[in-house]
Amino acid sequence: MKHITAVRTVTIPVTDQDRALEFYRRELGFETLMDAPLPQLGGRWLVVGIPGTSTSIALLAATETGVDTGIRLATADAAQAHTALNEQGVATSELIAWPGVPPMFTFTDCDGNRLYLVQE
Repeated sequence: MKHITAVRTVTIPVTDQDRALEFYRRELGFETLMDAPLPQLGGRWLVVGIPGTSTSIALLAATETGVDTGIRLATADAAQAHTALNEQGVATSELIAWPGVPPMFTFTDCDGNRLYLVQE
């Protein structure tokens, strides 16, 4: 099958969509791509993304959060990003830099969902 051309949107569960939107915009620099009522799912369809890219994250209202999203975000400088997020009060893991593996670390959003930041 050759019909799939890209990964467009992945979903992260959040308990408070407004708080999550503020975190992803303020702490990570994402922009709001869509914010539409979605009462069928108990909130709204809220999508954020990195300016200039096509991949996005839907912040879906949920009661269970704190998941390992498996989402790997990219950065030009993992050490600099690690320092910046720590200075903003974002919970991060230790920066790891093993031989042959790009520098990376994990961080959690305001709902305890784990994401990864990997140097390109």
